[in-house]
Amino acid sequence: MNYRVDKTDEQWRAELSPDQYAVLRQAGTERAWTGELLDESRAGLYACAACGSDLFQSGTKFDSHCGWPSFYESVRPEAVELIDDSSHGMQRTEVRCAACGSHLGHVFPDGFGTPTGDRYCMNSLSLSFTPEQTP
Repeated sequence: MNYRVDKTDEQWRAELSPDQYAVLRQAGTERAWTGELLDESRAGLYACAACGSDLFQSGTKFDSHCGWPSFYESVRPEAVELIDDSSHGMQRTEVRCAACGSHLGHVFPDGFGTPTGDRYCMNSLSLSFTPEQTP
């Protein structure tokens, strides 16, 4: 697929930390309960850590008790790319940044009590957070 942000593997390696590269470019997963954004509760915007594209608003973040930051919807349906994932003997839906193709996590239909019923289970390493400016 062609992405708006297109870089070589060498460019991604130079720009991302080794841990970010493993998650964003090699579809890795950070350990549960270790991500720095798991307990982030301030108002703000979550963007792709690789390319800076807007992905999630803080108002859609909820505590799913799964060990990773969870959201019930993206900022716009076209902000993320959903891909069938049958790796590791499971059937899941991978979530990628639609602008650069970086791996963000997975979406599950078990966001009980949320407006959409979805749980976008994201890696903290795949996101950057910008708090809302207060006057």
